[in-house]
Amino acid sequence: MRGESTVYYPENPVSRFLFSDTRSAVIWLIIRLYVGYTWLKASWGKFHNDAWTGENAGAALTGFVNGALAKSKEGTDVAGWYATFLENTVLPHAKLFSFVVATGELLVGLGLVFGLLTGIAAFFGAFMNVSFLFAGTLGANPLLFILAILLVLAWKVAGWYGLDRWALPILGTPWDRRKNRAPK
Repeated sequence: MRGESTVYYPENPVSRFLFSDTRSAVIWLIIRLYVGYTWLKASWGKFHNDAWTGENAGAALTGFVNGALAKSKEGTDVAGWYATFLENTVLPHAKLFSFVVATGELLVGLGLVFGLLTGIAAFFGAFMNVSFLFAGTLGANPLLFILAILLVLAWKVAGWYGLDRWALPILGTPWDRRKNRAPK
């Protein structure tokens, strides 16, 4: 093919150490445990709150969504498109979304604490953080979002001190399953 060439740039030593070297795994272990504990604590509170997952499931989420909708009318904290999504999709199904949020937080927390499918767990944690940010809630969400994105980038080593150390060689990667599988 005429005129086509591939250019390879070597990875810089800092990103190679942080995202590909198992010597950095202890850094990711600390971050992973902090973020995972935060998600487990949030889910624990929801599973033990009647307004989230009990007899009155959906009540707490309805209050949260109504607060976001009020912020959207003020025009600064919640984008109109997200308010429309909350009003037309989440609010009518608040009970279902209440269980989805609580269960999602639990699964993300467990994945991060045990280091199992760390990159995937961190991705879904970041997704929930962004959802809360879009709804106008700051709190710890910006910090947790940044840490989750870093964990996603460090997926190869973030679960080294966890179950990923054994699970990833067995599962392989979707883009190259043949070469990454552990021999039987």
